[in-house]
Amino acid sequence: MKKIILAIIIVGMLGWAVYDFVINRDSTEVGTSVGDMAPDIELTTLNGETVKLSDYRGNKVFVNFWATWCPPCRAEMPDIQKFDNDEDVQILAVNLTSTEKSVDDVQKFVDELGLTFPILKDEKGKVEQMYKVNAYPTSYLIDSDGVIRKVALGAMNYEMMVQEFEKIK
Repeated sequence: MKKIILAIIIVGMLGWAVYDFVINRDSTEVGTSVGDMAPDIELTTLNGETVKLSDYRGNKVFVNFWATWCPPCRAEMPDIQKFDNDEDVQILAVNLTSTEKSVDDVQKFVDELGLTFPILKDEKGKVEQMYKVNAYPTSYLIDSDGVIRKVALGAMNYEMMVQEFEKIK
């Protein structure tokens, strides 16, 4: 009798493990950790266009949170521009507009550095909160399926960007 009960428990545990594996493999949870589906972003660019992260599905995406007053952000921007020019990656630079003195300062910064990738305005800080950004800059490296593959706190240089995106499908 004990052997039958033990066998039923083992079969039940195996069945649960298979079920749990299949369910977790087919559905990716939305969140801000590595392995999570990136939360969708919908913001306006400096040019007034509405941009959604989900519009870039099928592409690798580099989402960078930054501000003009942040020295490491300023230092990494030329590398992000080079990365945008050289690699097959979409750049979404989310300016923490709610922390800026004015949007004009952001436009001057973009013009000064000759940035050509989309600059998104997070005017109310909602996306910053959604992505739990507490260090500047913070970058999310997202694969073509919309899954976060790396979260980088602090500035990245061009070589780091290339190395990290080479690991992503």
